[in-house]
Amino acid sequence: MMDPAKIDRRTLLGSGILMMGAALVPTSLFAAGSFPVTRSDQEWKRLLGPARFGVMRKGDTERAGSSPLNREKRRGTYLCAGCNAPLFSSATKFESGTGWPSFYAPIRGAVGTRVEGALFFKRTEVHCRRCGGHLGHVFDDGPEPTGKRYCMNGLAMKFRTG
Repeated sequence: MMDPAKIDRRTLLGSGILMMGAALVPTSLFAAGSFPVTRSDQEWKRLLGPARFGVMRKGDTERAGSSPLNREKRRGTYLCAGCNAPLFSSATKFESGTGWPSFYAPIRGAVGTRVEGALFFKRTEVHCRRCGGHLGHVFDDGPEPTGKRYCMNGLAMKFRTG
């Protein structure tokens, strides 16, 4: 253990930078855990294509306003783009003004969550329960009846009418 009286500015600064870096590095559930649907990275890349692979398997975020699903108004079900599991009903979709498809509740048992980040920057990741694919994040600023806003990447979903 280092003697506190012998800590210099360089050590203090270096420790502060490491702690700040750790706070910005996201952790993600799709990198670990077991799910009913599994594939190798090569299989996921081939199945999803580069943009969807980046979002669903690497945790990227699509550009706000870029998804056609953000403007989808028909009745139907939003499915996981990785495994076709039903995720959200159109009945729970609302206009959040964020530029991403938003829902106040998922279909029961369809998604899992995990707190990611560290220190000052924590948020709750949402993933598909079947394949572990990253879908987006959930926030506590949504409408009634849940008060939740599931802010999802459109690339992580497909839409089926009916």
